[in-house]
Order: sequence, then structure tokens, then C-alpha cells
Amino acid sequence: MRRLTLADYLFFALDRAKQPMHLAGVCFFELPTDAPDDFVEHLLKDIDDARLPNFPFDQKRHQWIFWQNIEEFNPQEHCHYHRLHTGDDLELMTLISSLHGEKLNKNNPLWSLHLIDNLNPNPQNQARRFVLYLKMHHALVDGVAALRLFQRSLSSSPDDKNDLPPWAKIVKKRKASFAKHRLPLSQLLKSQWQGIAPVARQLVQDAKDYWHKDTRFISSLTAPKSILNQRISDQRFFGLHTAQKQRFVQIAQRFGVSTNDAILAVCGDALRRYLTEQGHLPSQSLIAFVPISLRTNDTSFGNQISFVPANLGTHHQDAQTRLQQIHQSMEYNKNKLAQFGFGESLGYLAVNYLWAGINLASGIYPQKQAFNLVISNVPGDDEPLYLNGAKLTAMYPASVLFDGQALNISFCNYQNTLDFGIIACPVALPNIETLPTHLEQALLHYEQLS
Repeated sequence: MRRLTLADYLFFALDRAKQPMHLAGVCFFELPTDAPDDFVEHLLKDIDDARLPNFPFDQKRHQWIFWQNIEEFNPQEHCHYHRLHTGDDLELMTLISSLHGEKLNKNNPLWSLHLIDNLNPNPQNQARRFVLYLKMHHALVDGVAALRLFQRSLSSSPDDKNDLPPWAKIVKKRKASFAKHRLPLSQLLKSQWQGIAPVARQLVQDAKDYWHKDTRFISSLTAPKSILNQRISDQRFFGLHTAQKQRFVQIAQRFGVSTNDAILAVCGDALRRYLTEQGHLPSQSLIAFVPISLRTNDTSFGNQISFVPANLGTHHQDAQTRLQQIHQSMEYNKNKLAQFGFGESLGYLAVNYLWAGINLASGIYPQKQAFNLVISNVPGDDEPLYLNGAKLTAMYPASVLFDGQALNISFCNYQNTLDFGIIACPVALPNIETLPTHLEQALLHYEQLS
């Protein structure tokens, strides 16, 4: 058994009825031209009921201390089939929004898989489609790990017919990965002690930057009050948007910034449009928390992430000025993070955002947050992937919400596209269904800048 980490405890503590702590992927597939009508049903019917899931799908929380392998498994408690009536996008989005709002059963391994059948054909090529929705508790995996698990369950060949679902695939290097997490307590304490000095030096530098009014410096008190930061309900809105990655690359090249900077700028522009329409644009810039993966290997379990605050420049009317502010903010904060190891990074964040973490966990004061939203990049695969010959055409991430964090934007790079998944509380954020349209308008705006 491996121990629960501090991050695992945090995600379990935050898990409540109206803020379930799971990540998900909404994956669209096109069926082979010769596929039978019951193709999707057979993906589940052919599962061997006696087959136990493989790591980490076989992990169950044990006595709040360890992850334990399960001894019995009932696929019907985890794997589900849905058939749409009309097959249109509204029915599909309504179903996914409902599924994403449901908590996972903590008495079972913390994941579930849903196959959604009878979608309307792809309007571009009339290919038949289905959706695979897979969700896993955030204590079990972070976004990068979850995507790796899913990608490893697929094939790079359309001719590879394999009925094994994602949870039945064998994850390689399991023992080596375990060894890295079974550090003696003395070694863990020594690592934390050695991290005190570099963290302290950076805190002193932060104080100097604050004193000299360095515009790149973002404290935990910088984020303005916003309608994005209020109590949430148990209702969820799931929206999606797809754009060619090359469009962002060209913007980045034109203005001498990174592609990720260009993506953040488009998100910031879209948020400015949405908040202006609602009459709630703050006079100060929105602050986004951008997760950064600290993985140095190809493991596919646990949480190995840190966060970089980003000034989205939403108070600037000029789009190019906003882009440059995002670029400067991200460079400054990524360079700060680069000097730390994983443990030091967590220590630095803990000192800076202790009050914010307590506030977020307790929900005492949701209107005041250290950041206004999370914008997350989940790296995908450049090669086409298949499930029993069905081609994966898009992967939309779906993340978590909290009291005080009513919106999350995540995006995944798959082949030549960026697939944006938007999770929001529609009660807290009226007309949030317009945000995907604003993303496209913002992208066009940056493309038209000279």
C-alpha cells in the first residue's frame, strides 16, 4: 500500500455534494464505416465480469491513510451505457453536465466510465459518432496523469481490435513508480528541511518586488472581487470549443510570445467580453491560476502539479497590451518556479497561499480569492488514436469547481487542434453558455491585429 499524500488529503477534504472533486475527459469517437449498429453496446457487453481492474483503477482509500488494492470488483458499478433520444448537442451537453455534477462513491475505487451512444452524425463528414466520458477523483490522479492513462488504453492503429476498456489496461513501470513514492519518513523530512532556505530567499525577493512595485509580481491579495468568485450550486454547465492550434501558434509568432501566452490572451479576451456583457468587468485585472506539471517521468498516477499565477490584463482595452502583460507575468512566475523542486514548490505555495487555501476549503469568504479562475493546459498526443477501430477525434477536459471558483477553463492539445472544456455553475454565472462563442470571437480578434 502507498500512503495518501498531502494533496490527496486536500482533495478529499474539499469533496462535497456541490463540489465533487473529480476530473473528467469527454472524448468523441467516429465509428468505422463497417461498424454494426450495436458497436458501442458491445464495447461494454464484452467486458469480462471476473476481470479485476489494473492500477490505478484498482485503488481504494483505506482508513484515511493508505491506498489499498481492491479484492472484489463489479463492472456495473463503474461502467455505464447511455443512449440519446434526439442525439443533438443540447441533449448530449445536458447529460454530460448532469454526470459531471454527481459525486463518486468513496466506498468504491474512485472512477466511472460512461459510453454515450446515438449521437447525430458528424456534420462535416456524416460519420457516426459516440462519446466516452471517463471521470476519476482528483486525489487519484492529476490532469496529466489521467490523460496518460486514457491514451495508453487506446491504439495507434485502426486495425487493432481490443475489447479491453481503459481500466483493464496494464500500466507499465508500476513497481518503479511505487518505489519513488515509498520514501522513508526521515528522507521526506530531510527534503522539506533542505527546502526551507531557497523558499525563504524567494520570499525575501518577493517582498523586495512588492516594495518596488514590480508590476509582474502577483500576491495572494492581488485578484479583484468578481462574479466568478461566489458560492456555487450543485448544477453544472459544460461547454466546449475547438480551434486549430496553428491559429494560436501564428499569433504567438507574430507578437514574440509563447503559444500558451497566446491561448491565455484569447481566454482573457473572452472573459472580458463575457463580463462586460454581464455588467461585471472588474476595474483591476483578473488573475488566473495556471497548473504546471512537475512530472519528470512517465508515471500516470498521483498529483505532481504546482501553480503559476497569471495576470490576464483584462482591465486593458487594448488586446496587444493584454498579451504582453500576460507574457511578462508568465515569464516572471515560471522562472520563479523553475528554481524549486516539487517539495520546495509546494512549500512556497503553502506559505504564500495558506490563507487562500483555508478560505477555499472552508468556503467562509467566497467573494475574496487569491485567483479568479483556473486555466489549465492538458498536453495531448500528436498521433491519431483508436478504440476498436473507432477514431478519437476530440478530447475535452472537464475539471472541478469550488465555492468561490465558479468557472474553470481547461484545454487539451490533440493532433492539430485545441479542445477547450468549460465547466461552470450556471446559477452563479448567468449566460455562461455564451463563453465558447466569445472564445472564437477573441481568437478572431487577435488574428486580425496588425
